Amino acid sequence: MGSRGKGRTLMEVGPDGVAIITIINPPVNSLSVDVLRSLKESFDQALQRDDVKAIVVTGAKGKFSGGFDITSFGGAQEAKERPKPGWISVEIITDTIEAARKPSVAAIDGLALGGGLEVAMACNARISTPTAQLGLPELQLGIIPGFGGTQRLPRLVGLTKALEIMLTSKPVQGKEAFGLGLVDGVVSPDQLVNTARKWALDILDRRRPWVYSLYKTDKIEPLGEAREILKFARAQARKQAPNLNHPLVCIDVIEAGIVSGPRAGLWKEAEAFEELVQSDTCKSLVHIFFAQRGTSKVPGVTDRGLAPRHMKKVAILGGGLMGSGIATALVLSNYPVILKEVNQKFLDAGINRIKANLQSRIKKGKMTQEKFENAITLVKGSLDYESFRDVDMVIEAVIENVSLKQQIFADLEKYCPPNCILASNTSTIDLNLIGEKTKSQDRIIGAHFFSPAHVMPLLEIVRTKQTSPQVIVDLLDVSKKIKKTPVVVGNCTGFAVNRMFFPYTQAALLLVERGTDVYQIDKVITKFGMPMGPLRLADLVGFGVAVATGSQFVQNFPERTYKSMLIPILQEDKRAGETTRRGFYLYDDRRKASPDPELKNYIEKARRISGVSIDPKLVKLPEKDIIEMIFFPVVNEACRVLDEGIAIKAADLDISAVMGMGFPPYRGGIIFWADSLGSKYIYSRLEKWSELYGEFFKPCAYLAARAAKGIPLSASVEQVKSRL
Repeated sequence: MGSRGKGRTLMEVGPDGVAIITIINPPVNSLSVDVLRSLKESFDQALQRDDVKAIVVTGAKGKFSGGFDITSFGGAQEAKERPKPGWISVEIITDTIEAARKPSVAAIDGLALGGGLEVAMACNARISTPTAQLGLPELQLGIIPGFGGTQRLPRLVGLTKALEIMLTSKPVQGKEAFGLGLVDGVVSPDQLVNTARKWALDILDRRRPWVYSLYKTDKIEPLGEAREILKFARAQARKQAPNLNHPLVCIDVIEAGIVSGPRAGLWKEAEAFEELVQSDTCKSLVHIFFAQRGTSKVPGVTDRGLAPRHMKKVAILGGGLMGSGIATALVLSNYPVILKEVNQKFLDAGINRIKANLQSRIKKGKMTQEKFENAITLVKGSLDYESFRDVDMVIEAVIENVSLKQQIFADLEKYCPPNCILASNTSTIDLNLIGEKTKSQDRIIGAHFFSPAHVMPLLEIVRTKQTSPQVIVDLLDVSKKIKKTPVVVGNCTGFAVNRMFFPYTQAALLLVERGTDVYQIDKVITKFGMPMGPLRLADLVGFGVAVATGSQFVQNFPERTYKSMLIPILQEDKRAGETTRRGFYLYDDRRKASPDPELKNYIEKARRISGVSIDPKLVKLPEKDIIEMIFFPVVNEACRVLDEGIAIKAADLDISAVMGMGFPPYRGGIIFWADSLGSKYIYSRLEKWSELYGEFFKPCAYLAARAAKGIPLSASVEQVKSRL
């Protein structure tokens, strides 16, 4: 989706009279303002020239176009310079490309996404390579297709499939696109442009149909049927994304074109696009888009010119849920893996977990039987360290026990090659503690995966002050190959994600002990956009893990830890969360949660032991206050993480919150969301609660300083200095 470089198109006319217009704007030939203007000029020129009979549009270096350049969504200046979507959609796409009196064919390879596909759909035919990716992913950015996509796609593939492509933002490959009618032919890359040339001349000579996709009607259902399909799509959109408006706007715009005609639909689309670009949802999702791409740039590490070393073999210690999940992620990307366990029973269980993870992909149609068999041959089991003598990286994934991890790392140093990376999947324990008994501090690193490791998209890469930049570069490369988003953070208890979110459950427990209903808290937080509330999450994780990690925070941050007795009391009665079918909720055979009327007895007991009484103000707490009392302590801790340099930039914490904890991306991440409310407001609320309920809510110095000056929490130190 684009760079800010000066893009252009290049036109070359062959002896056959076909003008080849090539979009050039590396790396993905995005449609910047310059490219769009140049595309119009090239078309105008081709139409004026007598030696041009037909036109082929293609993209340089095997990529048609990755879409409209979203960097132009930025500030007020960019918005002023950006041509209005109505002008692009009608004057360039419809009245110049589609209405041209000479036939045009799109030759699609690589990517035809967003605006790229919209340009292609305006041509009279499309030829694609089998693996080209075609799609309209705009809804991922809080907007809708703005160059006619809402009008042309339904007319080419039918209403149901068009809605699916737009609402899921999932591209289709060239082969599938041919079956749908989105492309007219599929050929190999070396035949692509020549086939498109001949096709364009065949249209000119009427050997093939001259099609205007905007006015096609054969794929559109009768009005009554179309309205039923749209009604169902609306119901699904409300159910799946209750906090989002733009999917409903997209459906409205599609309907406008069907009811009032495509030209009216184009203007409605342009108007809606312009409104949505200014929305908070769009700003949040565009922020996440760029933040995700920025995580792999680490000052002082990735700017040194270091090349990543090839990891030929990786060893994993521990075949439990995490170890087997990490092994699955690695073999899916063709890394040979050695899985070590303490005995044959545990080893067999670990390998069976890997097989089960892979088999679930077969069931979902994401993997063939042949690929499964190839992947499983990459896993070798081991009960000792002998096979570790030629591994390039070891990832330790055993239980959170400091002395056990220290022993393991001391053993690894003896058996592994001197350049082998020694990584730990610990979620909370300080890496300096883990590596205390080794002399290999420069190659010790945290590789913190999130559960389930082969599914969750985040990899928290934890560096100590001694970790070598080369080791960080190597792990960044592995994360890219196993399709994880990496976030490089500093070393401390809990690192970035768990450190930020340790107050999340504690705030909920504080509210519960003072009278707020458990199920109301979870309901409100889920409605806000989290996958589940803090107390349902505690059940899922299990109270054993909650207590083990919580004790790390109590030990390291005693002054701001809320010490609730509720979980220990529940544990005493053999309630440990979902695994025991009883925690804050009751669970049936299918692990479906339902409220437990007996929970109030445990809460009353916890109050008596803690000496806490019910606060009438917290019994009927408004939704807004529940959200703020749960999340503002998280924001406060995130500020400390920034202040201590554990995170390099606020955007990394936004990505960590979204991909590690399920914070809603359409709110832009934890710091971005906090800045939308303002540092002064957050500070004043926390200050008031700290007076009422103690140190747990006390605003940190970083937050206080920024609130005093009205400076955003996300502003870098350099930006703050320039503001002051």
